[in-house]
Order: sequence, then structure tokens, then C-alpha cells
Amino acid sequence: MVNIRPSASIRNNYNEISKLCKSTGEPVYLTKNGTGDLVVMDVESFARRESALKLREMLLRSEENRIFGKPGRSIDEVTQMMNDAIQEVVDAKGC
Repeated sequence: MVNIRPSASIRNNYNEISKLCKSTGEPVYLTKNGTGDLVVMDVESFARRESALKLREMLLRSEENRIFGKPGRSIDEVTQMMNDAIQEVVDAKGC
């Protein structure tokens, strides 16, 4: 479900928006004069998204390298990279 609110609601209903972001893990889109202006999300969800994007970038880079015949990484190197990425997500989530 997409959460859209007018920009004034961040000033008038901060606690409600904060609770919504934290309970759903989804961003709230703020509009100004009926047009998209800002996106607000809780810190934990933002950190998880950033970690996922970094991992996706690494995987895409690896696939591009494989396609173009560049030397790859060993199983041990990949395992360590994956463990590091998982730990980064866990740390960001505060588990």
C-alpha cells in the first residue's frame, strides 16, 4: 500500500507518520500542492534498502565481469562477501 500525505502533515502529525513508517517499513510520500515532493522513511528501513542496493550493485558488477570474461572470485571470497553483506543488514536492523 502506498502512503501519501500532504507535506503539512509532517508538521502537524509527525508522531503518526513516524509510527506509520516504523510499523509498515514502507516510506510515506509527501506532496506539496498536489505534486510529489519528499519521501520519508524510518532509519532501519532505509538502512536495509541501502544494504540491499549495495548487494545488488555488487552482484550486477560480478555478472558483468563474468560476461566480459574477467577473472572471478573464489568460493571463499564470495562467501565472505555475502557474510559481510548479511552482517551489514543485521547490524542496520539492530538484531
